[in-house]
Amino acid sequence: MHERKEPDAVKEKASAARAKTSPLGEDIDLGQYLSSSTETPYFDDLALLPGEQREQMQQSGMALGEHVSRSGTIIQVDHSIIHSSVRQDGVEVMGINRALSMYSWLSRYLWRAVPVDSDKYTAHVELHQNNGYFIHALPNARVTWPVQACLYLAKSELAQNVHNIIIAEEGSELHVITGCTTAPGQESGLHLGISEIYIKPRAKLTFTMIHRWTQGVAVRPRTGIIVEDDGVFLDNYVIMGPAHSVQTNSVARCIGKGAITRFSSVVVAPRGSSMDVGSQVFLDAEGSRTEIISRVVSTGGHVTSRGYIAGNAPKVKGHMECNGLILSREGFIHAVPELKSILADVELSHEASVGKIAEEEIEYLMARGLSRDEAVAVIVRGFLHVDIEGLPSRLTAELQRAIETSGKDFM
Repeated sequence: MHERKEPDAVKEKASAARAKTSPLGEDIDLGQYLSSSTETPYFDDLALLPGEQREQMQQSGMALGEHVSRSGTIIQVDHSIIHSSVRQDGVEVMGINRALSMYSWLSRYLWRAVPVDSDKYTAHVELHQNNGYFIHALPNARVTWPVQACLYLAKSELAQNVHNIIIAEEGSELHVITGCTTAPGQESGLHLGISEIYIKPRAKLTFTMIHRWTQGVAVRPRTGIIVEDDGVFLDNYVIMGPAHSVQTNSVARCIGKGAITRFSSVVVAPRGSSMDVGSQVFLDAEGSRTEIISRVVSTGGHVTSRGYIAGNAPKVKGHMECNGLILSREGFIHAVPELKSILADVELSHEASVGKIAEEEIEYLMARGLSRDEAVAVIVRGFLHVDIEGLPSRLTAELQRAIETSGKDFM
């Protein structure tokens, strides 16, 4: 375990990086957003949440009924943790500020997986943090149902700066569903989310992130993952609906022998959206493996889809697929697959494609009784099919409706 640098040193690095822009995506002026919000009341009973908030949270993957199949729940609205609960032994779920006050050892995990001086967004979170969540699976725990976390942006023009830490201790198994969303009609807002994820030897984590924003929101997640011996990390990312600007490029480091990572993403980009999404994996230990699978549909939005695999150790394997489908003349997709190896005993491969629906495919389905709109919807549904583990049926249905609407809008 590496000791964390002294807090003053971390602050100094963050201060030095305040103007360091990311080479990816649109540069965001942090000064145009509000830094403070009023305290939101705590809810022991989620049934008492305002109806509008409940609806938005449920559409981003949250299960809020009285008898839900969840091992734990944590919800943050703007800067306030409004609910935190656990239903199973072997897992801890709480706000990161509370966790840091309870556990002195936890500070050693801060800024290990994501460098504080990566860019001005990471620096801003260190200097202006507004809570976040801590999820901890204890050694050898088998957490039966998923743990769910929601980060909700309610106040217009607010910057929400969160720092999240997930630790799956040795031999544990955990599934986390995190939904990030906003109040309906949100005119402007900023979400900066630092997530550091640690997979200990022989642990397994399935992490499903669902983004559901509005047209005026800018989003800058920064996610780092460290996977030790025989650890498994499965990442599912879903974003549908408009957003002003989204830029995320998760970085996973397989530092243990036999470590495994798999990234699956489904991106639907409507008109007016700008999205730069991707994953990087560094295979730094013998026998480690990864797979990056992305499916992107543009119905008028601009998307850059990135994938990067570096083979830095013997007998590692990596494969990526970056496939895009354009359903509008205004649509734009740029697929950027990259492979890098410094050794001979490495297997890395990639596939990339961007295009439109072939007319003969539509005609084939129409000849079997489907309308043109139905044919387009069927093709798009098939194209976007990726094994997304653990999604609630409500979200799956919502995703299918969004896909069908996209096909109709194109026609």
